[in-house]
Amino acid sequence: MKTKVSLTINAKRYDIDVEDDFAKFLVNGMKEDFHFEGNNDLKVLLQAYVRKSFALYEQEKQITLLLDRLQTL
Repeated sequence: MKTKVSLTINAKRYDIDVEDDFAKFLVNGMKEDFHFEGNNDLKVLLQAYVRKSFALYEQEKQITLLLDRLQTL
């Protein structure tokens, strides 16, 4: 099943449909990065993107380290 998740950016509401099991995770993350019930300007969106990109970068580094360790066993 799909769940509709909404976010307002520059006074325009954007709705996206996501799988139910992903929706809770997405909404919780969005509440950390955005004014979930209010308006967000583009600067807030860019800051959230940079934070998430950095988190992915760090995760990728950790995965690479783990894979390197596993290959030496």
